[in-house]
Amino acid sequence: MLRRLTSPGRAAPGPAPGTAPGAPGDPAAPSLRALLRRGARLAVGAAATVARSGCGSTIAQGFTGGEPPADRLNFWNPFTGGDGARMVAMQQEYEKAHPENSLRATTFVWGNPYYTKLSLATVGDRPPHVAVAHLSKLPVLARAGLLTELPGDALAGQGMTPEKFDAKPWRKSHVDDRLYGVPLDTHPFVLYFRTDIAEKAGLLDGGELAGVDGPDEFAAALRAAKEVTGAFGGSVASIKDSATQFRLFLSFYTQLGGRPLVADAGATVTVDLDAAEEALAYIRRLGEEKLIPTGADGQAAITMLTTGQAGFLMDGVWQIVAVLDSKVGFDMRPLPRIFSDAPYACFADSHALVLPRQPKRDDARVDLSLEFAASLLDSSRLWAEGGHIPAWLPTQRSAAYRELTPQSHYTEAAEGAAYDPVAWYGGAGSNLQINVGDAVTAALTGRSSPRAAAERVRSELRTLADVESPI
Repeated sequence: MLRRLTSPGRAAPGPAPGTAPGAPGDPAAPSLRALLRRGARLAVGAAATVARSGCGSTIAQGFTGGEPPADRLNFWNPFTGGDGARMVAMQQEYEKAHPENSLRATTFVWGNPYYTKLSLATVGDRPPHVAVAHLSKLPVLARAGLLTELPGDALAGQGMTPEKFDAKPWRKSHVDDRLYGVPLDTHPFVLYFRTDIAEKAGLLDGGELAGVDGPDEFAAALRAAKEVTGAFGGSVASIKDSATQFRLFLSFYTQLGGRPLVADAGATVTVDLDAAEEALAYIRRLGEEKLIPTGADGQAAITMLTTGQAGFLMDGVWQIVAVLDSKVGFDMRPLPRIFSDAPYACFADSHALVLPRQPKRDDARVDLSLEFAASLLDSSRLWAEGGHIPAWLPTQRSAAYRELTPQSHYTEAAEGAAYDPVAWYGGAGSNLQINVGDAVTAALTGRSSPRAAAERVRSELRTLADVESPI
C-alpha cells in the first residue's frame, strides 16, 4: 500500500514573541542538541501534509511519533515531475514483489529544504528508514553522524556486491573508507545536439558527432551550427540558473587539472586561480563570439534547441524528457573534452539510497531497507528513461539499457564524473553552486573579466568557508 505524502515546504514555527530560548547567559537554556531535537519535531510536523491515494489518507508514524510496524518502511525522496513518476513506478514494482510489507513514501522540496528536513528529522529521532541523498552531500551527512554505515554482509545478502556497481559512484559512496550509500545513478552534464542541424553543418561522420573535442574545434562546430540556425550555435542557461553555470565551469576547470576548489571539508580554499581564469576565458569566448546566448534562462536554453535556434545544448541529462517531449530529432554525447591537461572530466552528481541513523539499532529493519534498495536497483532501467546512467552494472550492461537511446549514448561520461568539492556548503542546490555560478555568469556576460571572475570565485568561497557548519 503506497501512500505518497507531499511537503509544501512550510517553515517550522518559531518561538513566541518576546522569548529568546537558549539566550547566552540563561542558566535554563537548553543545549544546542535539545533545540535541534525540538526544531526537528516542529519542522517535520509542520512540513507533513496528507495526500489522498487509493489506499486512503494517513500521516506517517515517522512524523508523529511511535514505532512503526516491523514490516513498514518510511522512504523520503526529493523527486517530482518525471523523476517522481518513475520513482513511484519503481516503488510499485517493490510492492508487487513484497505485498507483505508496507511502504510509506514521502516527497519533499528538492535541494536545501529537503536536506534540512532530513537532518532535523534524524537529530530529532524521527528519521525515515531509507532516504535519497546526492553523493555530493554524503560526506557531510556521514561525518555529522546522520547516516548508518552499511554492513557489507547485509548488502551481500541482498546481492549487492562491489563488482556490481559502477566504480566511480561506488567509491564516492564511501566516506573515510566506510560505505554509507547504495549508488543509484550518475547524472552528468552532457551535450545535446539536433541531428538535422548537425548534418547540415557537416558535423556528422557515419551518423556520429565528430570534431568537437578541443577549444578551437568545439568553437568551430558551434560556428558551423550557427550558420545553419541563423541564431546561435549552441545554448546554455546563462541567467537565473547559477547552478548550470557552475556545472559548466567545474567541467572545464577540472579538465584543466585545477586543484579542488576547497579542501579540509570546506574549511580551506584551494582554488587554482590560473586554471579558473582559463576556464572562464573560454566560457567568455563562447559568449563574446555569440556562439551561445548570454541572456537565456534554463527553459529558454532548451527551447532554443527544440525550435532550431541552436544546434547544441549544454545541460544535465535530467533535461532529456523536455527534449523528448518536443518530438525533434536529437542525440546526446558526453560534454566535449575542451582541455586535455588532465583525465576527461565533466560535472556530475549521483543519487544514492542511504539509511539515516535510527534512535536504536534494528538489524531486521536494516535488512528490510536494503531489500528495498536492491529492488530499486533492479528497476533502474525505468530510472534510466529519465536520463540517469544506472550505477547498477547488471542494468547498465543489459541489452534493454543499450537499446534505450539516446540515453545509452553518453554512458562513458560517468567515468569522468567531477563531483562538487566536499564542503558543508556544497553539493546539490547549495550556496557553493549558486555563489560560484554567479561569478561565472559575470564572466560569460562580460560584466567581469575572466581574471576578476576567478578572483571573485575565490572570494565567494572564502566567505562561505568562514561560516561554521550548522551540523
